[in-house]
Order: sequence, then C-alpha cells, then structure tokens
Amino acid sequence: MNANVSQTPEASTLPRKPTTKLLPSLYQAVWRWHFYAGVIFAPFLIILAFSGSMYLFKPQIEGYLYKDMLSVRETGTTAMSADEIVAKTLRAYPGTSISSITFPDDPKSTIKMETIRSGTPTTMYADPYTGNITGMLNSDKTFSAFFKKMHSELVIGGTWANRLVELAACWAVILVITGLYLWWPRSKSAIWGTILPRLSKPGSRQFWRDLHAVPAFWLSIFILILISTGLPWSGVLGGQIDRLANATHTNYPPYALSFLAKPDSVTVAKDVADDVPWAAENLPVPESAVGGYIRLTVQDVVAIADKRQVKLPYTISMPRGETGVYTISTSHTKPGNDATLHIDQYSGAVLTDVRFDDYGLMAKGITIGIALHEGRLFGLANQLLGLITAIGVMVLAVSSYFMWRKRKPQGKLGAPGRPKDKRITIGVLLIMLVLGALMPLVGLSLIVVLLLDLLIIRRIRPLKHWFSA
Repeated sequence: MNANVSQTPEASTLPRKPTTKLLPSLYQAVWRWHFYAGVIFAPFLIILAFSGSMYLFKPQIEGYLYKDMLSVRETGTTAMSADEIVAKTLRAYPGTSISSITFPDDPKSTIKMETIRSGTPTTMYADPYTGNITGMLNSDKTFSAFFKKMHSELVIGGTWANRLVELAACWAVILVITGLYLWWPRSKSAIWGTILPRLSKPGSRQFWRDLHAVPAFWLSIFILILISTGLPWSGVLGGQIDRLANATHTNYPPYALSFLAKPDSVTVAKDVADDVPWAAENLPVPESAVGGYIRLTVQDVVAIADKRQVKLPYTISMPRGETGVYTISTSHTKPGNDATLHIDQYSGAVLTDVRFDDYGLMAKGITIGIALHEGRLFGLANQLLGLITAIGVMVLAVSSYFMWRKRKPQGKLGAPGRPKDKRITIGVLLIMLVLGALMPLVGLSLIVVLLLDLLIIRRIRPLKHWFSA
C-alpha cells in the first residue's frame, strides 16, 4: 500500500482530546516513515502491479496472440510418438538442440519444445499428430517473458534490478502496516473517510485522501497476501525462506528422496529442468549410472510418467552429459498434482519422486500461495481477484501523488515534521530495525537512509531546507 502522503488527520478521525501526549508524536512518526517509503517506492509498486496484472492473464492473452501456434487445426486419431516428433524437427531444422518437451493436457493443443537454434533460446511448437512445426518464438521475447522480466527485474534485468524489486515489495509491507495505523478511526462514529469514501467534492484534498485511504483499508489483506506469496521467489528473503524450510524439514522430508546417498554434485533441479515446482527447485539431482547402457527414448520416459500417474501437462527435460538424468516435472495448475521425478537415462530407474504430498507444511503453504499469486489456484475468479488488487495498488499510488501535490509547499518536499517527543522517534526506529532484521534489504536500506540523513542532508543547507517540514 502506498499512502505516501496521508494528510493531516481529519477532525472526524482523530480524538479532540488525546488520552496521552505521546499519541500525536506517535502518529507523526508513523506518518513520516509512511510518507518517505511511499515517495521512494510508489513508481516501483505501479510497475509491479501493472506487470503482475498482465501476467495474471497470460493464458488468455498468449492464447490469443499465438493461437495459430498453440492449437492444432485438425485433431488426428493417433498422436505421433515424442521421438518421431523430435526426429522430424531435427531433420527439418538442422543444428537445433532440444532441452525440454512439454506435453499438454488438451488434445487440441500443440507440443512445446524449448530449444537452442543458432545460439538463441527458441520455443518451438509442434502438431502432435503430424509433427509439423506450427511456429517458433524467441523464448526471451514472448509476452510472458517480457512481463515476467518486468515484474522481477524491471525489464533491465540483472541482480540489482531484482533486489530493487524485492526491496520495494518488502517496503510495501511496511506501507500497509503503517497505513492501517494512520487509517484507524479515532471515533466510533467515523464511518465516512474510513469505511466509506467522501467523494462529493471531486479534486479536493478530502476526495483524494478518501480515494486513497478507504480502498487501502478494504484491499490491505489482499495486498499483504499478494506480496507474501511472491516473496519466496525473491533473491535474498526467498533464499532465507528456502533455508528455513529445509532446516525445519518443512520443505520436502528426507524420505522424499529415493536414492540413498546424497550426491556429491551441488546441481539442483532448477539448474537442469524446466517447470520445476518451487518446493523442488533446490532438490539435489542424482546421477545416472554409467555402464554401457543404451539411452532411453523420450517415449520411454513418457511411459514412465504415465505409469507413475504424473498428471498432464508435464515437461520432460533432457539429460545433460553421460551422467545426466531425465527430469519429469510439473508445476501444475492444481498444486496437488505437482511432481518432480529424476530418471536414470539408461536403466529407467526412478531416482527421485517428489510429489505435493511429500512436501512439508511450509512448502505446501508456499506452493498454494504461489498458485494464488499467479492466478491459477481457482480459475478466472483468482485472476479477477488479483487484477482488482493490482488495480487497487495503482489507484493508491496515483491518489497519493495528488494528495501530496495538494499539500506540498513551494520549494520543499512536503514531508511530515519530526515528532516532538524523541522517545517516540527512537521507539518507532527500533520497530523499523526489527522489521529490517526480518527483511534484510529493508534493514540495509534503513542504514543507508540514516547515514544519508546524518552525513549529507543535515549538513547541506539547501537539502536540509528541502526535506524540512
């Protein structure tokens, strides 16, 4: 929630006679942190909300944009084997290297192959009945790839962009918490401006304040859920969540691994396979036993997937090197159907078989949360709920800008003044540092902000004047 410019409390929402002199200082301190967080991170939250809302409808949008590639014109009676399709593709497109094949659950859909062609990652689609290629796309330039990169790396890409996205998401949590405190009605009869917006004076300060505060209240729980279900993917906090899940055996338990000794290799599932569920991304990858065996065909692996009752759609990733394994994986629309299997490429032995039921409590919760975040947990209603929340975030950010412009004095930032009671300032700062300890990037940003304030802003007169209340 981005309430970066919450206004001086209205008479209807603040007590006329505070029960303690500390309350005005506490309000001022919270408002000040809320304001600065909003000013800094509002643009990033708009980008995240917009890109996320577009990605929510990836199935429908890509189904329309690439409909000639994704669907077959005529459904045959018998599909070609996976190996026949692979062989036909390699003959028609020499120099192509296929890394994975995704088999659909709809007989009218094409088979997707992730490939490398002339050094470029390329997604190719094949008619399962004729083996003909219906189309191909640069894997890095599809609709979903673009908005996924915008959502996770602000399009520019790289570690710094990813960390900035994580920082904005973490500060959004603080914005929601502080915003709820600022919103909290100070009078039992304060319905207007808290539960219902006052929109009788369009363009007024009150209008923008209510357009910001009231939707923020109604959407706060959904915003928190949306943020928390996305954080497991983050670079810093996501890694901590994964380590916590493994340390407490609430990710996947030891008995989920059917091979006895942990492999010496540090290779994990996400490094060698596509469409791996979050809970299995860091699952150690075993090795195939090399002994002069003949490599299994892809159709053999399909038969293993069917025998093991892996639900379509699923992806088969090819072995890498002599000791590599086939990987059958599906981050399924229905989380209960998640599966990750590693198959010895020669003997067909199932070395690893991890399903949703094998996940620990935390992994199950995160897996369901990710499905909710991506809008695939309960169909169109899930997508619409995510869209409403994303639009709400954008409305909060835009309304806060107009609130700020309404109160911003000439030549100054218009930040709320410092609390008069220093005890409150220190107390709120300590609470912020605790939140910073839970969210490391927030903690780091707090240190940077405090150093900037002490060493630069307070020492340079124009800056000090601009940042003053």
